[in-house]
Amino acid sequence: MSTVMPDGENIRRAVKFVGEFRSENPDAKPSVIVQEAAMRFDLNPAESEYLARLVRGEMCK
Repeated sequence: MSTVMPDGENIRRAVKFVGEFRSENPDAKPSVIVQEAAMRFDLNPAESEYLARLVRGEMCK
């Protein structure tokens, strides 16, 4: 039986993961970080793109 998660829970977990991953692997390429998070948290293409933009710093500009 699978657990139903609220909308956006996967992306929230992925963003938290990215922060932890970056602190442990400061030299990791953004594409590697996003790919790992997308697989680990089963992100859809839109969520993956959002996360990629966030990791590249495009969301802050």
